[in-house]
Amino acid sequence: MPLRLYNTLSRREEEFVPLRPPQVGMYLCGVTVYDRCHVGHARAAVTFDVVYRYLTYKGYQVHFVRNFTDVDDKIIDRARQRGVSSEQVAEENIQAFYEDMGPLNLKPPAEEPRATKHIAEMIALIEKLIEKGVAYASQGDVFYAVEKFPGYGKLSGKSLEDLQVGARIDINEIKKNPMDFALWKAAKPGEPSWDSPWGKGRPGWHIECSAMSMKYLSESFDLHGGGNDLIFPHHENEIAQSEGATGHPFAKYWMHNGFVQLNKQKMSKSTGNFFTLKEVLSQYHPQVLRAFFLETHYAKPIDFAEEYVRETESGLRKLCETIQACERILEKECPGTGGPADPTGEEKGVLAKIEAFKGEFEEAMDKDFNTAGALGRAHALRAAVNGYFFAHDFACTPVSCRIARGFLKSVGPLREVLGILQQPAGEFLSELAARVASKAKITEAEINAFIEKRNQARKEKNFPEADRIRAELLVHGVEIKDGPKGTEWKWKG
Repeated sequence: MPLRLYNTLSRREEEFVPLRPPQVGMYLCGVTVYDRCHVGHARAAVTFDVVYRYLTYKGYQVHFVRNFTDVDDKIIDRARQRGVSSEQVAEENIQAFYEDMGPLNLKPPAEEPRATKHIAEMIALIEKLIEKGVAYASQGDVFYAVEKFPGYGKLSGKSLEDLQVGARIDINEIKKNPMDFALWKAAKPGEPSWDSPWGKGRPGWHIECSAMSMKYLSESFDLHGGGNDLIFPHHENEIAQSEGATGHPFAKYWMHNGFVQLNKQKMSKSTGNFFTLKEVLSQYHPQVLRAFFLETHYAKPIDFAEEYVRETESGLRKLCETIQACERILEKECPGTGGPADPTGEEKGVLAKIEAFKGEFEEAMDKDFNTAGALGRAHALRAAVNGYFFAHDFACTPVSCRIARGFLKSVGPLREVLGILQQPAGEFLSELAARVASKAKITEAEINAFIEKRNQARKEKNFPEADRIRAELLVHGVEIKDGPKGTEWKWKG
């Protein structure tokens, strides 16, 4: 089936048809590097990494561009507070971006332009806007005249009239209209600046993305992404200045991811209601955090809470345990080299589910990149496979080997498209266990002592006491399992 996505511009789901197939031009608004990334930034990065991966999986040749905003009021303010240069603040936080985002397994974009490296392109674009009569200079600043662009508000759904009513007109206003936005800002003492036809100054925020996307993609390209908070004014202004300069449609499709919420409020550095990505990754495995984002449709908000992340962790652990079980079955010498007998009805059912998984995975992803649905299919398949193995004592038979091989092949798209399950299953499970063990308030000697007491209680048929000890160990993050070789335990990941 064809890929369909929700287009913010048209406010409806549309079939994805690139302008110049099989090439796809894709631009993502990156971070403003005045501080370390928070979890909301990570969600946007993971969301569009999956879009990039799935388009590539579908056979498109994707030219993906993600920028850094490295000149901005916030960067200047932070530099002033620290008594260092804006360049130092920006460079430190670009390096922190790579350090923090690296564990999330993001595919590198084709281009990662920085605003300060594209001042010439911005000046040329501003000059073109002035020539077209949709921008004007005023006391060293340059503004975009929103009334000159008839389509203003088409992305956000905001009318210019309503925006003007709510606008605050400053004293000594140098704009013709309070809604006009800055393309170029006159230099102020102590701020970074560049020469321009209007005097020394620096670019406004919005102009950088128009200049860089058109340089590395074209005047019209396929897909523009970002967080919901960028729809207005940033993306609205990008459309106005880009189409005002070229007369051509800017981006054909617009995608926006939902917020990450903490205490039911959007995570935001400006309010202090956020966790840095570095803090979160000290608590959770990066593959767990990536999967957590993908268990909710990209356009919906996510509540970031311990219990929800732990649920994701449990699901990922179960997937890896089943992968590990498949690997162990295949390590044995399967009997019946001449071919298996006809599978039973139960076995046919499991094999049919394996056969159907790839199509079901793609069906979910083709419905507006529904990663939650794709993961749901994967968990359902895992449950069926694991249930079969468990019912047959994880025996190595010709059919179990077929099931094991089929399941291991099925999880390929989870790695390739969703970017999870990147480590060997055993290694991942060991890391989860090590994280639990490092925080545990119980020693291995104490665990073994608990197990000895529980075994004695079971011998005495004191099952309530045995159950109490099992529950107490679980509180400490320890799972126990009774088997032919006695009671074994492991850290609960």
